Amino acid sequence: MSLLVALLLASAWQWQLGPGFAPPAIPSDNPMAAGKVSLGARLFAEPRLSVNGTTSCASCHDPAHAFADPRPVSIGATGEPLATNAPSIVNAAWRAAYGWRPGGETSLEQQLRRPLFNRAPVELGIADHEDEILARLAADATWRDAFNAAFGEDPAPITIDHVIAALAAYVRSLTGGRSAFDRHVFGGDHTALGADARRGLDLFYSSRLGCGGCHGGLLFDGPWKDAAHPRVQAAVAQSVTGAGAFRVPSLRNVAVTAPYFHDGRAATLDAVLDRYAEARRFTLSPRERAELLAFLVALTEPPWQPAAP
Repeated sequence: MSLLVALLLASAWQWQLGPGFAPPAIPSDNPMAAGKVSLGARLFAEPRLSVNGTTSCASCHDPAHAFADPRPVSIGATGEPLATNAPSIVNAAWRAAYGWRPGGETSLEQQLRRPLFNRAPVELGIADHEDEILARLAADATWRDAFNAAFGEDPAPITIDHVIAALAAYVRSLTGGRSAFDRHVFGGDHTALGADARRGLDLFYSSRLGCGGCHGGLLFDGPWKDAAHPRVQAAVAQSVTGAGAFRVPSLRNVAVTAPYFHDGRAATLDAVLDRYAEARRFTLSPRERAELLAFLVALTEPPWQPAAP
């Protein structure tokens, strides 16, 4: 690898953020760098990171679906179905909690250990196979160069900790903020939202529907369902998502992240609206339904590019 390529890969990271987004907080022990993000992108798409070489992170977090899984529930490397559908990881850099259920992880580095090492069910399944998987990477000169570019200060750069650090850096780089909604609200383009989407925005935040009470903030997401709104969410969590606490997912890119809910039980946004209308006891006229759907579509960005091969 030439010195020029090494310098480019090791250069400081430049955020490409939508106008409404400030740079996220980054752990001091895993600073962003171009070489690390590039390595993480390659690892994200690499099936050799799984126990049997069949499954990558991108197998469940599909770039074509805003890094969500189009299957009702995700499937691990050994063919075992998981209990949940893998949600979008776009904008994960700003989240304070990860996964569908409360798990205690407060950083991407912590959360990534779950799909890598889970045994029941197996996801990537590297537990007890770490040395074997690292040897696969070390045997390839292109991988050795990439790890050296990202972690060259370490005399032994190909480690599980560095795999996790690179994956976390890559996931943090998946930032949004370029939807029609963002162009309208933050970019000053008042033609970006059509009339239906603007009326849908008003419906979304109306007290009658109350969508914004759970799907709030810049990411249109929220905390755990059965703790956020005790008087309302207990009923909604039971009738819409099933018993237990589940994180309120982001509605950004929702038009391309079907199926919906933690177990993929709703195939379409229309089906989601039907379930919430039943649970919350509101009705939508055909016109209102079209307007609300137009607003949700306006939260979706241009197609995402696939992870590096």
